Order: sequence, then structure tokens, then C-alpha cells
Amino acid sequence: MTVPVPATRKAAEPLSYPPGSLVVITGLPGAGKSTLLSRLYALTGTETAPVQAGGVTVIDSMQSRLRWASALAWAPKRVRTAVVFATHVRRIRAALRRGESVVAHNRGCGPLVLRAFARLARRAGAGFHLLVLDVPAEAAVAGQHARGRVVRARTFARHRRHCAALLARARSGDPAPAATVQVLDREAAGRLPGIRFE
Repeated sequence: MTVPVPATRKAAEPLSYPPGSLVVITGLPGAGKSTLLSRLYALTGTETAPVQAGGVTVIDSMQSRLRWASALAWAPKRVRTAVVFATHVRRIRAALRRGESVVAHNRGCGPLVLRAFARLARRAGAGFHLLVLDVPAEAAVAGQHARGRVVRARTFARHRRHCAALLARARSGDPAPAATVQVLDREAAGRLPGIRFE
């Protein structure tokens, strides 16, 4: 069922999804996706594998990055990025196939990647939902500097175009490729008390 999408969410109340769903948190690099996951699920940022927290499987791409950090230290960045992303997707697919409720990180709003997540969920018989962090580009860039991983200007511009298109569709009532989309500004993300599967 396609659910109309509201404007940017302000209320401090938990988000609720059916059990066994895939909820992907997306937005600009530096928007605060990993920060939100860390706050909600007490992640330390040193994990190298998905975390089980309150019946939810939490999968941050940083977990895959740290998993391969030593083994692929010699490899070009392009190779490291590809291996990390493949590991991240494989972990999400495995959790969905086990019937687990999954909250996962996605680096940006690229349509091809989001459609791939939708296919993963569909093949596992799971619902696919998006949680988009809508922050100004300047705040996202500041977030990149704060974490010490700054995206190249050309890459960031592409992310901005993709996220703007996703937000425009969401606010018009079109959540595709997800079943639902929730949009949170930075203040609302900071006040979000939890994500429930019930």
C-alpha cells in the first residue's frame, strides 16, 4: 500500500513499521545518518558486523568499512569502496532472508541503489521503507569535516541532485521505490525517540 507522504516531520514520536521490514536511512553524506543510528541503538562506531538491538538488526556501512580496513589498506579507493558496498548489501540481504527487522544506513539518495534495496526487500517478502534526513548542504558538509571524511565536490553535487529529486517526489506523495517515506529535518532527527517494528 502506498502511503501519502507528509511534509518534513516535526513531532517527537517513534516511527512504527511492520515486523520484518527494511528501513533504510538515507540523505546527503554528512547529514547525520550514522549519528542517528548510534544514538538510537547505542553503537560505538567501532563495530565490524551488524548489531542486534531490541529485536532489530542494525547495519551501518561503517561496519563493513571497518571490517575491511586492515585487509584492504593496500587497495585503491575504488576497490575498497566496491568491496565495502558489496559487503553492506550482502549483510542486508542475509538479514532480510532470515526474516529480521532491519534498519540500515545508505550513503546517499541514488535511485539505482534505492531500487536495488527495494528488490532485495521484495524478494525476501519484506516491506521497504525510507527515512530521509533533510539537512542543508552546508550542514552536511560540516558533518563531513567533523567526521574526517569529506566527499569530493563533484560527487557531493551528484548526491545533492539525487536527494533533491527524492525529497520532491516524497513531498508530492510519491514514496517510490519504497512503500513509505518519512522526512526528518535535523531537529526532528535529534528528537526521534525510536524506530519500532510492531
